[in-house]
Amino acid sequence: MNKSELIKAAAAKAEVSAALAAKVIDAALEEAVAAVKKGESVQLVGYATIAVANRAARKAKNPRTGAIVDVPAKKVVRIKAGAKFAL
Repeated sequence: MNKSELIKAAAAKAEVSAALAAKVIDAALEEAVAAVKKGESVQLVGYATIAVANRAARKAKNPRTGAIVDVPAKKVVRIKAGAKFAL
């Protein structure tokens, strides 16, 4: 399912226009992204938790040349599925 399919499905389920559903979904996603960029976690209870994690610096091997390179530390986004996504 892509974003436009999600918007159509949400609009049908909530019995609202697709334009309104698109505004709500876009606003929710923008707020989630803004919160994660500030370093906060976003908890959608039962669905998912989105948080920032620190990835430590490490050494890696370039597969083409075999050279060892330093990979710097960085922040990454982690998404943990909630109980409602259990298959």
